[in-house]
Amino acid sequence: MLPNADLKKFALVLFADETGTFDDRVVEIIERISSPLSGIVRNISSNENIQKKEKEKAFLLDFAEDIAAVRKKDDLEASISSVLDRMLGIRLSMIRVIDDAGELLEPYMYDERMFGNGNEEFKKQASQKIPVSEVLSARVLQQKEPVIFNIVEEEAKGNNSPYIKFWKNAGFSNAFGAALRVGNKNFGTLWLMIDDINMTLLKGLCAQISIAISNILANEKIWNYKQKLEIENTHLHEQIRGLYNFSEIIGEGAAMQNVYHMMSAVSDSATTVLIHGETGTGKELIARAVHNASPRNKKIMIKINCAALPPHLIESELFGHEKGAFTGAYEKRIGKFELAHGGTLFLDEIGELPLELQVKMLRVLQEREFERIGGKETLKVDVRIIAATNRNLAVEVGAGKFRSDLFYRLNVFPITLPPLRDRREDVEPLTRFFITRYSKKTGIGVNSISPKALSDLENYSWPGNIRELEHLIERSILLSSSSTIQSVHLPKVIPEDAIGHEVYMGQTLEEIERFHIIEMLKSCKGKISGPTGAAEVLGIPPSTLHSKMKKLGITRADYFPV
Repeated sequence: MLPNADLKKFALVLFADETGTFDDRVVEIIERISSPLSGIVRNISSNENIQKKEKEKAFLLDFAEDIAAVRKKDDLEASISSVLDRMLGIRLSMIRVIDDAGELLEPYMYDERMFGNGNEEFKKQASQKIPVSEVLSARVLQQKEPVIFNIVEEEAKGNNSPYIKFWKNAGFSNAFGAALRVGNKNFGTLWLMIDDINMTLLKGLCAQISIAISNILANEKIWNYKQKLEIENTHLHEQIRGLYNFSEIIGEGAAMQNVYHMMSAVSDSATTVLIHGETGTGKELIARAVHNASPRNKKIMIKINCAALPPHLIESELFGHEKGAFTGAYEKRIGKFELAHGGTLFLDEIGELPLELQVKMLRVLQEREFERIGGKETLKVDVRIIAATNRNLAVEVGAGKFRSDLFYRLNVFPITLPPLRDRREDVEPLTRFFITRYSKKTGIGVNSISPKALSDLENYSWPGNIRELEHLIERSILLSSSSTIQSVHLPKVIPEDAIGHEVYMGQTLEEIERFHIIEMLKSCKGKISGPTGAAEVLGIPPSTLHSKMKKLGITRADYFPV
């Protein structure tokens, strides 16, 4: 806007004649109109500024209303990209957020189109976590106002940051950085590549974006805590309903004393434990005992059965997934590794883990980090691993069915549980324990077992181990007509010295398995599923038993003749 004196000079020049002179009347007219004209110009300019500010306020208000309803990161990203394009004609370079430890700035959102398709250098730098002490980020976080970095000036100062070099190679003159904060607390940074910027407008945008991201992060944490609490609650109920607890480890023989010694030696550490043992020997009980005796006992132990889930679901169970990561992923899921943070993860039947997942498992065990399926964020976890298997993993490695590097990573501290046939001195105390338990559970007043029945139990080979003994005692209590168990319905007894020799000579594994299943079905009077059924005695799901019976050609006539 021209001052009054300058406006007068402009008018005199405008109204001068061809000789450059003007008469007194013109001068008088100009002097009379210059002051009003100056006021009019000032008013026009003021109105333009007011309209500009009103437009900016209206824009910020609209933007605030748009993002007030935003609850998800994807929706916020779309809103930010739209507003930057509409008002400033630019794209979002990068938003980073400070991690929970306050040490690293993690990528939160960026526009991959910023530097054109295929710009691998941008993607590489954009995906990296950087320390909050990084020179450019630290300057931004320390300033109350946004900071404009002039590339040439920064180079002249000797700033050799890789970001300065990258911006220069990309052809930019300036970079804009602003701290994202709510109140006095920093929680991230926003970066734009732009030469001319409306600072007032951009400060307002940063304030709105800060609040929106802060709310989304808070909502995500609340959702994560809620999901973790729900799952932990489920696991705790499972533990309460479980068959065993630490005080219920029964066995005083030499074989179990060695197990107790190994447990005591490893419990106080965070060392990975691999528990070997046949089905039904109580591997989960030992795992829980090690966890309960460890410094991690205030945290939960999460169990996953690698044999109980289809291969395509195990990865999601272990590592979790993001919403939309695959068909059916309708919401984000937290995996077992993340849930077990600070505690213990029990990987039961680890020998059943598919080969393609063994590579990812190895990485987690080595680096203690992973990504959810469909996610970009790398998550770090502090988890103790206890694995269990009824397979000989060394043999599996030789057969190419299990990775040798994963086996050596798991087999740091092996504990081998003896089968029940090798600890016959523990059959009697285990039997009396189960009699007490199931007498209370069923309400049937059975409190003892006859010497003959006990002798039968002690001479049985127990292919199903402790689980088989437990189920047999429960069934015997239900069938008992007095306070003493007089007899037990065992499968056909195979002499101990014949096991693996005369009885099995010339027989295939399928023939031996078929014989054992038929004997179990006979002892259960043909009952397959439910309490005291053959599936429960064998320790396998009824569906698995049906599949085995079909495969082995076992019909009703084999175990329940008409």
